[in-house]
Amino acid sequence: MCGIAGISCLPGFKPSEEALEKMSQALFHRGPDGGGRFDSSSAALRHRRLSIVDIEGGAQPFLYQNGALVANGEIYNDPEIREQFSDSSFSSHSDCEPPLHLMLKDGVGYTHALRGMYAIAALKDEKEQHELLLSRDPFGIKPLYFAHYDEGIAFASEAQALLVAGFGQREVRAQARNELLQLQFTVGQETIFPGIRRLLPGETIRIVNGKIVENYRRKATSEAKKFVGPMSDQQALQELDKALLDSVHAHLRADVPRGLFLSGGIDSSAILVAGHKLGLTHPRTWTARFDAGSNDETEAAAALAASVGAEHHVFTITEQMVWDNLPAIVACMDDPVADYAIIPTWLLAREARKAVTVILSGEGGDELFAGYGRYRRALKPWWKGGRKTWKTGTFGATFPKKERQWREGLARKGFSQKTSRLNAVQALDIEEWLPNDLLLKLDRCLMAHSLEGRTPLLDPVIAKAVWSLPDQFKIRGKYGKWLLRQWLALNAPHSNPFAEKKGFTVPIGVWIEKKAAQLAPFVARHPSLKGVMTEQDITQVFERASQRRYGRQAWSLLFYVLWFRHHVEGVPVEGDTFDVLSCAV
Repeated sequence: MCGIAGISCLPGFKPSEEALEKMSQALFHRGPDGGGRFDSSSAALRHRRLSIVDIEGGAQPFLYQNGALVANGEIYNDPEIREQFSDSSFSSHSDCEPPLHLMLKDGVGYTHALRGMYAIAALKDEKEQHELLLSRDPFGIKPLYFAHYDEGIAFASEAQALLVAGFGQREVRAQARNELLQLQFTVGQETIFPGIRRLLPGETIRIVNGKIVENYRRKATSEAKKFVGPMSDQQALQELDKALLDSVHAHLRADVPRGLFLSGGIDSSAILVAGHKLGLTHPRTWTARFDAGSNDETEAAAALAASVGAEHHVFTITEQMVWDNLPAIVACMDDPVADYAIIPTWLLAREARKAVTVILSGEGGDELFAGYGRYRRALKPWWKGGRKTWKTGTFGATFPKKERQWREGLARKGFSQKTSRLNAVQALDIEEWLPNDLLLKLDRCLMAHSLEGRTPLLDPVIAKAVWSLPDQFKIRGKYGKWLLRQWLALNAPHSNPFAEKKGFTVPIGVWIEKKAAQLAPFVARHPSLKGVMTEQDITQVFERASQRRYGRQAWSLLFYVLWFRHHVEGVPVEGDTFDVLSCAV
């Protein structure tokens, strides 16, 4: 995994070397193994490398004829793409080099041939003009941000790199703040920082001489099979088995040690079992648990790991560990995600990085296979308890009336009437929740430790096989993810995939209530929350944080103030949570 950055200038301007260096240094954690650069009179590319494939010869940028490319990601169909070109065209064995040749051949639609996770900047530099293509994979696994400024357009793998270089504003859009507090993530193309935008999942934008002139979008589910006629359970399972083994096989390719985050749930268990079927021996697996006050599936994960001969590690997270590291955890989420799962993800990544450079994870299983309870509720009529997804936020209607437009971004999303209701709610999550919460969390928490994250369930091969399946293969009776559960039951019956799951919770609410007297005064009086909630209301939330409803609210408020202190006020991440909250600006 890597970090990329660059500038495309308007005619008459040159890229700022100072800004480029600042962006490169800000992305150092994404690529500590080396830095690369390409410069022309009006455009420039920068690359930070984390060596995964072709360690000796895969340094970037890649250059060919009048083209240059930097990429962050993995292209899993690299061998197939290379067959289209002469071997003499390539200077390395890196999987990220063939996209340069595709771009020079096919232009803006070149990503249609790519299978993988990626953020790519591909430059065609000609005498009269330069053309820059910025591209992001269809699920949005890898991030990419851009900003317009007076002299052109700048881009980078992380929003904080643009801010450091003077692109965008260290301010907060009120709409995005409200989305963050209510949803725990922000939606759409605009980020919380005015002037900084996300490249959308599957989007390619074409920039000519510093101006966007065209965009193209390839959605994750657009190439799914259209199943005609009835399908038996056996046929559906055969389709899934073929796709799952194909995807896991591709995601295991690496020239460095790799491992798996094993939660004990269906998704990561299926990846481990598929790897075992493919002949993977003695895989390294990691599971997180908390020392008290939380459900976990540690025992189930350990049992499954033992059954396939894995080298299994259980990492215990303590309350003190959280208070000591929370400022650094929050700081890595420059594009903010108030999902308390960032805590175990960051800490587990730090531990796993001691042994491996690549981690496989189960993100995407709930969205593609319909695992969330809210999907089942969305299919029920209102008189049977059915309700819209994302209808109620963390704070409900306790927000002031003028701040209650937080759901507008989600409400604007519309999907084809030809799809099923289940597909529509899944599509909303794949469009917003998945890239702007789950995948962003995984990317930042792992890359904070220079650890590459891979998500085998988010592969075009799997999406093609399961997306358009009839609803009965996703939800059957009280079970979501029915097909994936059934596959696991057939291939690892001892995993007991139809058993009632305990789930995994972070006891942050209990811990916040214990420290309410220390935390509440700083959070309640912080100016970033002025007009959102009164000091008295915030204090009461912290004092009741052991209750589930108030625990989520207290965590969201604490996260936001810690985030604001670092990314807007510029408070350095030095000391523990209480030091950062009390530090003078």
